[in-house]
Amino acid sequence: MEPLAIASRPDGEWTLVHKCRRCGVLNRNRIAGDDDPIALMALAVRPLARPPFPLTALVPMQSGWPEPEGEEVL
Repeated sequence: MEPLAIASRPDGEWTLVHKCRRCGVLNRNRIAGDDDPIALMALAVRPLARPPFPLTALVPMQSGWPEPEGEEVL
């Protein structure tokens, strides 16, 4: 199983989303008291630390930010 993300249940409890490396099925499990809190936080902030788009796409070009070479702002 490969950990992919952290999800929050309606009651606020965190669950670990993981994917089977063999068949690709996604599952959710409640986190346990002995789970590494640093690893859980790293999974939780992954979308913020490595967004799937260039961050410059969030800023209007009028802001004066230079456009990164090779990236096109949408």
